[in-house]
Amino acid sequence: MQDSVIIEGLAVDTVIGVYDWERSITQRLIFDLEMAWNNAPAASSDDIQLALNYAEVSSAILSYVSETSFELIETVAERVAELIITEFGVSEVSLKLSKPGAVPEATNVAVKILRKAKA
Repeated sequence: MQDSVIIEGLAVDTVIGVYDWERSITQRLIFDLEMAWNNAPAASSDDIQLALNYAEVSSAILSYVSETSFELIETVAERVAELIITEFGVSEVSLKLSKPGAVPEATNVAVKILRKAKA
């Protein structure tokens, strides 16, 4: 990955978890993303149409995750990576998905994935 667009600390509350008590509450998930994107065209023209619009990416993630319900953060990470690649034309995404509070004795638990668009 050379140029990239980064979103850090994107928080969303959703239903997530495998236990019955988790299915009746919302919990916070936090996304950290690095998305491959050639920033040169947008930089040279100062044109938002040539940039990866991080506000639109963030909004799409927030809408999707808050409106769905999964048991595993692994599943959420995979689906969000797929959404970014297919809807925004990103060729590669590195995604860390945190579920703070999942293990009371730990500050955080997370999964990290790297996915590329199919050639």
